[in-house]
This record gives sequence, structure tokens and C-alpha cells, in this order.
Amino acid sequence: MSIQVQLEKFVEKVNNNPEHIQEEKDRVFQIDLKDNLSLQIILKDGKVEVVQGTIAEPEVTLTMSDKSFEKLLNDDLNTTMAFMTGNLKVNGSVGLALKLQDIVKRYQ
Repeated sequence: MSIQVQLEKFVEKVNNNPEHIQEEKDRVFQIDLKDNLSLQIILKDGKVEVVQGTIAEPEVTLTMSDKSFEKLLNDDLNTTMAFMTGNLKVNGSVGLALKLQDIVKRYQ
């Protein structure tokens, strides 16, 4: 399954059942993939959207391979281990990277 399809399914799950993110602050997560694709996952007003490129100032930027991002979306990536082994680079708060993993886990 392509990353785009996985992201669409994730957004649909979250927006159809936003109760798990209602208490979250508005946040912008930047995802930079190794094939030069940049995405932003934007949490705002209890909804989520994904956009290509950089349209908002991110609070944290995660750089990883496509495969690692797919694992993250499937809740199969241990972000702490990926960070420690160099498979995930974080520019900003590591805590926010873990927050994204927690949000994904709530919708599995």
C-alpha cells in the first residue's frame, strides 16, 4: 500500500473519530522522506490534514526513509529505537515525535 493511501486512511480514521485528538494542541509535524518528499501532518481544531510541502512552520521535523514512515503509520516503528540507530532524525522536540507515534497508535 502506498504512503499516500495509508495517509488518506489515517486522516479518515482520525477525522471520523476525532475524540482521541480533541485534547491535543494544534500542532504541525513535518515529515521529510528520503526520496525528497516533504509532508506536513497538521492537527488543528480537533481535525487532521496532510499536505505536501511546507505550508506552516513545523514544531518538529522527522526525517526518515519511506519504509520507516510506513512502519510508523502502521504502528510498527519504535521511534526511540529508530532515533537511537539513526533511522530517524528529529529536528525539534523528540517528545513531539513520540507524541505523533502515540496519536498513530490510538487509531490502530
